[in-house]
Amino acid sequence: MQQASQQHPKLASTAFLMADPARAAMLMTLLDGRALPAGELAYAAGITAQTASAHLGKLLTGGLLSVEVQGRHRYYRLANAQVAAALESLAAIDPAPVIRERPRSRQAQELRWARCCYDHLAGQLGVAVTRGLQARHFIVDAPDKQFAVTPAGNAWLASMGLPVAQLKTSRRGVARQCLDWTEREHHLGGPLAVQLLRLWCDKGWLRRVKDSRAVQITPAGRTGLLQELGVDAQSLVPAVSEV
Repeated sequence: MQQASQQHPKLASTAFLMADPARAAMLMTLLDGRALPAGELAYAAGITAQTASAHLGKLLTGGLLSVEVQGRHRYYRLANAQVAAALESLAAIDPAPVIRERPRSRQAQELRWARCCYDHLAGQLGVAVTRGLQARHFIVDAPDKQFAVTPAGNAWLASMGLPVAQLKTSRRGVARQCLDWTEREHHLGGPLAVQLLRLWCDKGWLRRVKDSRAVQITPAGRTGLLQELGVDAQSLVPAVSEV
């Protein structure tokens, strides 16, 4: 075991940092993209400010957090999208740690509604889109946690300007089942999902929020997703953010 950890020192140290319940709670609190002060993170983890300060120092040193200084105040956030993606994957494997939190912020609600996960659409909207693709038999379940694109799906994607044959396929296939950590259902992942999000942003249906993983829908997007996939974005909660 010691030899294996020496071969992957960064992986072992990162896993150690995430394994502590208090540190895990603080990391999960920051998963919605906010930058929070140490006091609020201490409250979320149920620990003292002094203990939180020690944990935050370790997370900064380990590269899992970054800090912004404004006057006398220090605000902590996840270091990058890779850290957020790793936390989402871990949360999908095992229930997230118990987090004491004040009423959920509007930003946190918007991230649950729609956000980027590995550059594809996740959250309530991502799950709803996946259901729509399945209901129209554009994609079907396949082995190894993949989705297979059907002939009908190929035709529909081509009509949308996204021929499947032109997609660069990863070793895990063109479309895969990605477990959404907030919704506990699968959303569409893989190269197809990445290109779909890019396409819908180019069409002006969706918009990625600057400096956030949140995704907003436009009136054109609400109409388009309803017509194409039967996705009624307005029926999803919390309330839809439109631009």
